Amino acid sequence: MADENKRETLIEFPCDFPIKVMGVRVDDFAQTIAEVVVRHDSGFDVACMEMRPSSKGNYLSLTCTVRAVSQAQLDALYRELSSHPMVKVVL
Repeated sequence: MADENKRETLIEFPCDFPIKVMGVRVDDFAQTIAEVVVRHDSGFDVACMEMRPSSKGNYLSLTCTVRAVSQAQLDALYRELSSHPMVKVVL
């Protein structure tokens, strides 16, 4: 029995998709992450990036809401962020 409606993802594209990136709090962390995100979503508004420092101020959490147009786009963004030396966690 073939399921013609089976999809690789449950996400409906296009959509706004939040990605949380955490790393050590250094001066250029937010700018560096914004540059990576813009490579995958040229319409990304850096001014809308949410920043939250950890309780002791050693780490910074960034929430970047991208306009996702495909699973391939999200996968490529996740891979680049995850492999970046400044990034500790991507959710």
